[in-house]
Amino acid sequence: MALSKYIFKPGINREGTNYSNEGGWFDADKVRFRKGRPERFGGWSKYIETSFVGTARKIHTYKAINGDNITILGTHQKLYVIIGDTLSDITPIRATTTNGILFAATDGSSLITATDDDHGCVSGDFVTIAGAATLGGTITATVLNQEYQIETVTGTDTYTFNAKDTAGDTVTANSSDTGNGGSGVDGVYQINTGLDVYARGTGWGVNSWGDGGFGSTTDLSPVNQLRFWSIDNFGDDIIAAPRASEIFFWDKSSGASTRSTLLSAESNASNVPTAVLQIMMSDVDKHVIAFGCNPIGSSAIDPLLVRFSDTESAIDWTPTATNQAGGVQLSLGSTIISALKTRQEILIWTDAGIVSMRFVGEPFVFSFTEVAEGPSLIAPNAAVNANNRVYFMDRDGFFVYAGTAERLPCAVLDYVFSDLNQDQAFKVFAAANESVNEIMWFYPSGTSTEIDKYVLFNYLEDTWSIGTTADNFVRTAWNEANIFEKPLATSKNDTTNLNYIYRHEVGHGDGTDTFTSFIESSDFDLNPDGEGFIFISKLIPDIQFRDQQTTSDTVTFTIKGRDYPLQDLSTLQTINVTPSSTFVNTRARSRQAAVRISSDSSSFGWRLGDIRLDIKQDGRR
Repeated sequence: MALSKYIFKPGINREGTNYSNEGGWFDADKVRFRKGRPERFGGWSKYIETSFVGTARKIHTYKAINGDNITILGTHQKLYVIIGDTLSDITPIRATTTNGILFAATDGSSLITATDDDHGCVSGDFVTIAGAATLGGTITATVLNQEYQIETVTGTDTYTFNAKDTAGDTVTANSSDTGNGGSGVDGVYQINTGLDVYARGTGWGVNSWGDGGFGSTTDLSPVNQLRFWSIDNFGDDIIAAPRASEIFFWDKSSGASTRSTLLSAESNASNVPTAVLQIMMSDVDKHVIAFGCNPIGSSAIDPLLVRFSDTESAIDWTPTATNQAGGVQLSLGSTIISALKTRQEILIWTDAGIVSMRFVGEPFVFSFTEVAEGPSLIAPNAAVNANNRVYFMDRDGFFVYAGTAERLPCAVLDYVFSDLNQDQAFKVFAAANESVNEIMWFYPSGTSTEIDKYVLFNYLEDTWSIGTTADNFVRTAWNEANIFEKPLATSKNDTTNLNYIYRHEVGHGDGTDTFTSFIESSDFDLNPDGEGFIFISKLIPDIQFRDQQTTSDTVTFTIKGRDYPLQDLSTLQTINVTPSSTFVNTRARSRQAAVRISSDSSSFGWRLGDIRLDIKQDGRR
């Protein structure tokens, strides 16, 4: 008999076959590598207990002058502010109708038809109704006078919504509901909602990457684009813009009960862009910058135009001899995809490369330099700052920028890109978790229309890992730890429609339940030449339990085996290891073997050491 130590190379490697990766790890979920050792993810818990409406694609946090921690959240249906633990709706108002809405109900149905001339709504929009009288039956004034989400738009002047009580439960009309709500019904309409899923034929970013030219078939508009918000703070206040829409402004001093308003409607506003792909605040020089926007005198987006306001002004966009407002049209590519602030510059990705934007002062204000031709960005949120570098995902690989763009060698490249749902790739986003030296890219795979997988890169150790969003790990936006101790991320639950913001690296569960983590090795030959069969009689585990609550806490070791590389792995033995385990007797026979380590606890974490197996030559039977 011989006791053999099995030390596996750090990181997941899926570039070859399982068998050719002998001595390495092949599969994982919610496991990272630290100092070469696999360990379980940290857990997560709700940041606040209040859910929000819609799918969030952007989180922005900052600290106000008075010390308030401010979180701004943009979804495909709403714009929110969180101060303390209070979530407030600050979605801009698009239009208001006074004394002009009539209602009609059908006996036995909850569906109410509203008539409002030229309402301008799309399905999914929100309207707040006031001043309505009862329809005569169960559809009372209390039922009508509240916020509703529009179910369907049935015409230029009509739409429907489902009646509800103040608790949100459906209310069905009866035969007495014959009224029209009276002559004093007001309606306050929030800005049109955006898309949550790509739709083909609506311009760049909704087809497969590179499928169709910019603006093909349909011009860019806020309602035919996947809804992305760009959000930044101008001092204590907020500037925010849905992609392909106008810029909005929220005045913190007005309070969380005050909605955001059009920046162009502010007093003394001058030539504020009315259609932008992205906005940002330049921190050092205090310019507001619009990327892909309308020129002065036009309402149509120029997808390569960069405009900037006067310094320390969010409202003065008219270039003069005495201010620093201006604009430059880029010459690289056909459209701007995204821009990202770094320490020394602003990086602008177009569909053909990267442009560096730097503040140089008068007379040019900003310089624009092409720093890379070819590498681009797969989605607006697929780049992130970390480790004094910029990491980003292109349409065919991963890159790092530190003055030049360099491709990252990736041990899971084919695994990711062969499975990426290109039709929904615009949803890909990058997440920095600098406390553990990681970048994560979340992406939709296969035929999934929403994010269901992630790929993880440890930039200090050059290791990769993979996983899924199972067990309440669907994430749609991420904000690295800055004013908060822990990263924040948004969830999406299509079953309950209850979406939350979570703090990560907190505890070991998902706040209310467990989540499963595992790592599985590639096949290894028990006999050096891979010829004979081996009998495994003992396993000596080496694993560190963290924060275990009881001595019965368990990590499961599974020994798997097969005789030939193309056979399916079969489970040879399952072993439960506790903090008090020393060794476990086994009875496993195979030509090739693999080990899997897993747990689903919410009370402890684990970190794997070395595995030792007691093995000997054996016959087939």
